[in-house]
Order: sequence, then structure tokens, then C-alpha cells
Amino acid sequence: MSERTAVGLDIGGTGIKAGVVNLKTGEILGKRFVADTPKPSTPAAVADAVAKLVKRQNLPEQTVFGAGFPSVIKHGVVTTASNIDESWVGENASQVLSQTIGKEVAVLNDADAAGIAEVRFGVGRGVPGVIAMVTLGTGIGTALLVEGTLVPNTELGHFKLKGKDAEQRASNRVREEQDLTWEKWAKNVEAYLDALDRLVWPDLIIIGGGVSAEPEQFLPYIRVRPVVVAATLGNDAGVIGAALYAGEAQHRPTRVRGPYAIGEE
Repeated sequence: MSERTAVGLDIGGTGIKAGVVNLKTGEILGKRFVADTPKPSTPAAVADAVAKLVKRQNLPEQTVFGAGFPSVIKHGVVTTASNIDESWVGENASQVLSQTIGKEVAVLNDADAAGIAEVRFGVGRGVPGVIAMVTLGTGIGTALLVEGTLVPNTELGHFKLKGKDAEQRASNRVREEQDLTWEKWAKNVEAYLDALDRLVWPDLIIIGGGVSAEPEQFLPYIRVRPVVVAATLGNDAGVIGAALYAGEAQHRPTRVRGPYAIGEE
């Protein structure tokens, strides 16, 4: 099979990343491009920033695009805005980005994109059963995959934990803002993961986000029933997963509205 590629975009609350991904190997080809998320992060401003990133890459005409976005995405439409400007709610992110770039863009939740990447090419590869991906950053993002099939938009970072939204206790932003030691913060994460375990009973929990680069700082303090490991694709996971989603969107029936299987062609 000839080499196939797609562009992955990872649109976050603080930064936007883009890269060309080999869909067979998961490798980012060449340089990954990064820009700050504009403030305010309105649809027009974000789309313009994405367009500028795309123009910095030498892309073939047939390139397909995928974008991970910090929101629940239903058929391309933004329905929540916890870490992005509220003006996005109700907007069709796929259409907004497609019109600016001039190419069709397949959009999905950013944590779902990271989960897809880690199951296909990262630490979750070949692991059977239920896998929960948890990204600890500005907030808490989650992805749930069952035997390699994504259950989209789980948003399990927002249930109540000791009277507060879970991400107000266990996100990396809380650690930084409250100047918590790694050990103290890890106990907050442990409480969150224990509650998550009681909800979905995963066989494996993968911790992503920037903290995944320093697992020795907090994983030794966490004791929960499932196996907990650090993501291995780091900040590339969102880009890789978005590209995979875009590449496989071409092969999914347009009338299918449920989860999709992450399988080889």
C-alpha cells in the first residue's frame, strides 16, 4: 500500500499544533508547527490562526485534515466550551475551519483524538478490554475505548469529586495555581481515578497531557485498582489522533452516527 498522510490539528485552550502524519506508522513527517491560541479564542480568530499554521506547510492538493477540539463535538457542531471561547457553542467547527482552510476538516473532541493515537500507536497498542485515556492539563479530558472502539465525548473530567467539578481538584492547572507538591496533587489524582474506576471499570488508564513527560513525579504515589501508565506519544498524540480520524473519515458511511472502530484498512 502506498504511503498515506493527513494533517492533524490539535486546538487547545492555550496552544494550536499542526503536523503531517503518516497514517500507517503514526509518525509526524517533518516539523510540527505550533502557535498560541488567540485571546479571545473566537471562531474567526482560531480559524485564522489555523490557516496561518497550515500555510507554513508544503502540502499536496489531496491532503485531508482532522482537528481535535476542546469541546463535545456532535456532527461537527461545538456543544460545550469549558476551555475555549463561549462564542463557539452552536458553531459548526468543521465548517468554520473548512471554509477558512479551503479543505474539508473532520473535527472531534481533543481527548478522543489523543486516545485514538495512544491505542493505535502508543502505550495502549494491543491492550484488550476497556481503556480510559485521561489528559491532565488546563482541565481534564477523557477518552474511552472498548476493544479499540471509541465511545466519543465521554467528558468524564466533569463529574463531582468532593463537592467540586473533578478538574477543579485534579487538573494540572490546579497543581500549578495552588502550588501543590507532586505528592499532594497525586492524591487528588488518585481520588479522581478511583471515582472514574467505579464508573467505567477500565482495564488500563493512560495519563496524558504535559505531566505525562514526568511520570516519576506522581505515578509512584497513585494506588488504584486498574493499571495506570503514562502516555508515550506526549504532545504529539492529539495531532496524530486527529490525522487518523480524518484519514478514516473517508471510509466511514456518512449516515453512521455512532462510535467507530479504529482498525487497519
